[in-house]
Amino acid sequence: MRRRALISAGVGLVVAVAAPARAGTRRVLHVRPGDSVQAAVDAVTGPGWTIVVHPGTYREVVNIPAGKAELTVRGAVRDPHAAVIIYDNANGTQKPDGSGTYGTAGSATFSSAAPGLTVRDLTLANDWLRADHPDITGTQAVAAYTYGDRTHFENVRLLAHQDTLFVETTALTAFDRQYFRRCYIEGDVDFVFGRATAVFEECHFHTLQRDVGFTPKGMVFAPSTARANPYGVLAVRSRITSGAEDAAYKLARPWVPSYETTAWPSLVVRNSRIGPGIDPVAPYTNMREAYPWQAMRFREYANSGPGAVISVPGNRPQLAAEEAAMHTRRTYLGDWRPYERR
Repeated sequence: MRRRALISAGVGLVVAVAAPARAGTRRVLHVRPGDSVQAAVDAVTGPGWTIVVHPGTYREVVNIPAGKAELTVRGAVRDPHAAVIIYDNANGTQKPDGSGTYGTAGSATFSSAAPGLTVRDLTLANDWLRADHPDITGTQAVAAYTYGDRTHFENVRLLAHQDTLFVETTALTAFDRQYFRRCYIEGDVDFVFGRATAVFEECHFHTLQRDVGFTPKGMVFAPSTARANPYGVLAVRSRITSGAEDAAYKLARPWVPSYETTAWPSLVVRNSRIGPGIDPVAPYTNMREAYPWQAMRFREYANSGPGAVISVPGNRPQLAAEEAAMHTRRTYLGDWRPYERR
């Protein structure tokens, strides 16, 4: 494997603050090459701020705490390739202070607990590579870790290998909602995972080529939905492509964490095109034999493409039309409707 070419045009940064002229004026922070996105986050003093990230590559970790509510972080231009936030921590990376390793969540390049977060027109990436660190066994390396209610990503590229996007909740009892629209997400093992109520609309999922001699080489989804939550991960009007050979990947496997063994993972993929990289005969597999995928809430509806062919019906549970009516962005997101914004 080789490190991706993620560097965009522009070098060097300055946090420019457009101070409000009067109370109620929207507050905007501009981040340019040579500055720090985290410094801009730290400068936010209340809800409703916007951080504008100008074209450039920002090699840093960004953490947005819960107190930075209703924050928008967006690229200065619409092209998400232009502004890249990137770092290279992994689960097994030792912390500089010697206190241990980062763990999966701690490896994230971009993390947020803030309710009402909007991220758009950016690339968030973790370029840690297994081949560069054969001594490290904790190979999860997260690009984005989101665990606030009403998290909205639009036109965002999310790049990593294992565990690219961690869609989590603020508490085991919370059903935090997240909405991803027209995003590009790539990885290899479990690269969309977590317990959030997460809707992916018109998104592009891409499985990477992986230099291993076994299959499956990985899985796209690994939901860990709480048993009490009627809705988990929904992918609608999306597509799945692959850089690997045909049938090298599984669509999903259930994740039942050791800290929540009552989890009942839920995944619905509907009205989407599934390419040949997904095994059409057996698209699901187990993470642990004690929690077979057949006992989970895995369903499909009206999908197309060579990876969606139903050759063994028992291996591809389908929703009936009346059931499909209950698996929409509106039912999953409830009274929060980010898709209606203009």
